[in-house]
Amino acid sequence: MFDRFSIVPRWIIFTLDLCCSAFALFFASLLLNSFNYETINSADFSRRLLVVLGVSTVVFYRLRMYAGIVRYTSALDSVRILSSVSLCIVTVFLLNTILIALNHPPLLSNSLLVAYGLMNFLLLITYRSTVKLFFLYIKNMKASRKHTVIYGAGDVGIAAKRALDHDHNANNVVIGFIDDNIQKVGKIIDGVRIYHTDYFEQLIIQGKVDELIISSHNIPVAKKTAIVDRCLEQNIKVLTMPPVHRLINGEVAPNQIQKMRIEDLLEREPIKIDNQSIGQQLNGKRILVTGAAGSIGSEIARQLGKYSPQMIILNDQAETPLHELQLELEDLQKNQVYHAFIGDIRDADRMEALFRTFKPHYVYHAAAYKHVPMMENHPVEAVRTNVMGTRLIARLAVAYRVEKFVMISTDKAVNPTNVMGASKRIAEIYVQTYFNHLSKQIPYGNNDFPYTRFITTRFGNVLGSNGSVIPRFKAQIEKGGPVTVTHPEITRYFMTIPEACQLVLEAGSMGDGGEIYVFDMGSSVKIVELAHKMIKLSGLVPNKDINIEYSGLRPGEKLYEELLNDLENTLPTHHQKIMIAKVRNYDFGWVDQEIDNLIRITKVQNEREIVLKMKELVPEFKSNNSIYEELDEKRRRGIDV
Repeated sequence: MFDRFSIVPRWIIFTLDLCCSAFALFFASLLLNSFNYETINSADFSRRLLVVLGVSTVVFYRLRMYAGIVRYTSALDSVRILSSVSLCIVTVFLLNTILIALNHPPLLSNSLLVAYGLMNFLLLITYRSTVKLFFLYIKNMKASRKHTVIYGAGDVGIAAKRALDHDHNANNVVIGFIDDNIQKVGKIIDGVRIYHTDYFEQLIIQGKVDELIISSHNIPVAKKTAIVDRCLEQNIKVLTMPPVHRLINGEVAPNQIQKMRIEDLLEREPIKIDNQSIGQQLNGKRILVTGAAGSIGSEIARQLGKYSPQMIILNDQAETPLHELQLELEDLQKNQVYHAFIGDIRDADRMEALFRTFKPHYVYHAAAYKHVPMMENHPVEAVRTNVMGTRLIARLAVAYRVEKFVMISTDKAVNPTNVMGASKRIAEIYVQTYFNHLSKQIPYGNNDFPYTRFITTRFGNVLGSNGSVIPRFKAQIEKGGPVTVTHPEITRYFMTIPEACQLVLEAGSMGDGGEIYVFDMGSSVKIVELAHKMIKLSGLVPNKDINIEYSGLRPGEKLYEELLNDLENTLPTHHQKIMIAKVRNYDFGWVDQEIDNLIRITKVQNEREIVLKMKELVPEFKSNNSIYEELDEKRRRGIDV
């Protein structure tokens, strides 16, 4: 009932503040007269009261004492009250000084003035705090209140508690903080005790926790994941807070306390890269990023800016995303030069113009078609973009003496079961054999033609990328389900986009040419468990509030992704998260001729012949859940296809 009170008009607050000033003068007079009311002269008191109220009226009005909402009184309001009372005392003191100089008696004695100031400040603070505590008490009397624990007793955690206290639409009551800092344990903030993180399990067992708000951003990932998993097991809702730099005036708006994202649980410990080495290579260079409007290309462009290259050329055929990316980057790094270049990597004339105009020193080749079911239905486009486009950019890189060419590949190129993965594997084979071919012709030390060093980076799914399973699950949950999983046993590796791009830059800087770098993707994640966790993080119950349905493997999809071919092994590098894949060697002449034949087939749009030729180029390419499985069966039986 009380939380529906409208905001009290400002004139009432102003009147109450003046009443406090009047009572403060009365109590101060009693104090100085040993609480003997009869010794107070009514005429003198009335004169003093008029002076005090007159000064207080002017000061309180000028300093807008009435502007705050009493039930939301904060430390800032206390500072404003102290400033107002102090200014009143100083003003009366100056008036006293003037009167004394003119041989007139002072309005108030100094002792009365000081006592009045203390009493006035005490009354103004007390009545405001009383109102605030009253509303907080009424709010906490709700029968359906949720017992909330805040992880992190720092500035953000305290701001979160106060935001919940002030939000009368919320039915939360904070019963405690938990923190890893042993020096904070046992202390009390705003009447709430701080417990050690290990005690959180006891609070759960006692059934005292309905919600957990994670306000700290320095929790080890493994520990955070374990705590969240425990909460989800007990149907405890998990919320999170923004970093402290996103708070406005150190305060939290209730809508900033949001549901925990699945990305926060799948992230790993921050990686360390050799920024100095990367910076030495990229500083002052012109860098081309193909596929710049995509999730990987755009993040590479963001990270490149901090190494102060001369220019970053953003190439993509998608007009609007490319334009938006350029605007974003120019706002992010105002002193960095970005140039958006619209063009299709399959267009020889357009790409020739790009290289001729800008003569890039480095190329990060992220442009590709990557959706497995789409490419399974359109092998012509997979070959034209992923193979023909890559070959064109690679040849131009050599022709215009690019120093390094870093190609972004995928784990689906290992033992490919789909057209997309096979097309990326062919692109890998081409750039690797092209480098080997160049290195045999001219030693790298020959400065007359320092040939391009081709480097391939291979990793799995990235969180939040276009077409990723996580955005799809989010959309399905928001619509009320069902959440569709292709198979109950399907697993995938996941990596954050910034982490993947950091490793791309690191691998590109360390590569001498011809390497295929494989990233440590951590542990694979079962997709159905991912769906369960996302539903629970949304505050819902799997298969009760949101159903999980199995749609069957999509064309070309496999249950488990691999990062290495069966015939491959890896060599370590100086970076623990980056390995070098040892792969089979191919003859460049044969590869180049076979790719010519493959591209020639695309011109007649014969999809079956295209896939058959891809299988000849990549013998380990075995179609799965695809119309092209018959080709593998016929080849196995030795039947002419």
